[in-house]
Amino acid sequence: MKALFGRRMWLRWIHLVLGGALLMPFWFVGTVVVSAALGGEGLFSSLGQQLGAYALALPLAAVTALFPLTRPLSVAAVRALCGVPDASLADGPARSRAAKGRTAAWFTLHLGLGALLSALTLALVPMGAVLLLRPVFSGLRDSSVGMGEIFDGWPGAVAPVVGIAVLAALVLCATGTGTLLARCAPPLLGPTPADRLAAAEERAAELAVRNRLARELHDSVGHALSAVTLQASAARRVLDSDPEFAREALLAIEDTTRRTVGELDAVLGLLRAGDDEDPASAGAATAPAPTLAADLDGLLARTRAAGLPIDAALDADPAALPDLVSREAYRIVQEGLSNALRHAESSPVTLRIARHHEELEIVMENPVPPGPGASPPSGALSGAPSGALPGAASRRPGGGRGLYGIAERAKLLGGTSRAGLADGRWTLSVRLPVSGAPTLSRGASEAGGAR
Repeated sequence: MKALFGRRMWLRWIHLVLGGALLMPFWFVGTVVVSAALGGEGLFSSLGQQLGAYALALPLAAVTALFPLTRPLSVAAVRALCGVPDASLADGPARSRAAKGRTAAWFTLHLGLGALLSALTLALVPMGAVLLLRPVFSGLRDSSVGMGEIFDGWPGAVAPVVGIAVLAALVLCATGTGTLLARCAPPLLGPTPADRLAAAEERAAELAVRNRLARELHDSVGHALSAVTLQASAARRVLDSDPEFAREALLAIEDTTRRTVGELDAVLGLLRAGDDEDPASAGAATAPAPTLAADLDGLLARTRAAGLPIDAALDADPAALPDLVSREAYRIVQEGLSNALRHAESSPVTLRIARHHEELEIVMENPVPPGPGASPPSGALSGAPSGALPGAASRRPGGGRGLYGIAERAKLLGGTSRAGLADGRWTLSVRLPVSGAPTLSRGASEAGGAR
């Protein structure tokens, strides 16, 4: 009974009636054409003429279904009124020939069935009501509206039964037609293989942007947090015994966090870069990206201030590197130093950056730190008296995604990366092509580069 008289049945009935209403302009055009072809007879002279107009209206409706907005509007109506799952319907206008053909078939089916059901509704609802009320109102029995010739005498006693049967038949017809239309919606309005491919490509592009943003957040913020953790630990341990040392550590923390907040704002600004009405977002999204030429010295100074000794050798002119290579190389060096801060426990790090013809090589090495319980090597805080650095980098439970990010950056430029343990030393080696590197679009390079 719920299927016959439930809310869904009524909504589908409304959907069909709307289809009949949409067919009316085309039906009027067909009526005019048929009337002219028959020598100017009246517009509504015969049932055959009206059926001819109906047959002519359907192809006209199919042609108009080729307009781009037809599928989005049809899908919206089906979702609201027919109870069809959203996942089985396509979004956006039909672009391929197959999708347009399916949309035209759906539009024609909807309007054709809707017109027939609308005509039945207009005819059978008054008929059923009159037959139900005929025994009560004598005026109906004596009028042509009450179909007196048919139900005069004893047949008049069964008129209410006939009226109920007429209305029940109309309900059954509406239910069946609505169910048929709902079952036809997914194959006709659902995504075609081209739609699925376009959706998959769009999803892949979104994931690529998200992965690039994740790399930026991991490399910039992760490096800063590792440095701040060391500096805060050092300041806490010597706060009473060496206030000057603690003051230098707090100054280093302030500088690191201030710079990192700026980078974080710029990366998050990418999420709003498409909003042209937000000047602040546009400014953040176009903030200059850290590069080897402009920011390597500061990165090394901040990392040394965190207590990590670095022996850096630069055998390349950073200013001569392409912008994209310079940005990605900076992030790779930053992530390598972040890993050393988190895991090397102040072991000295050797950094070599050299250019060999058309290839940039980045090599970072550090001795494997002693095991738990052993005294870690000492380090020094920039600007403080030499001596042991109180506190060492604590190892994080579980691993991060730094090496994966380095590998992704190298692959993005067509380069290679290797990392592993050899002869008691941890070695990270990255090679990036300087010439022939992929040229990215502005949005992709900004998402892939640092902010």
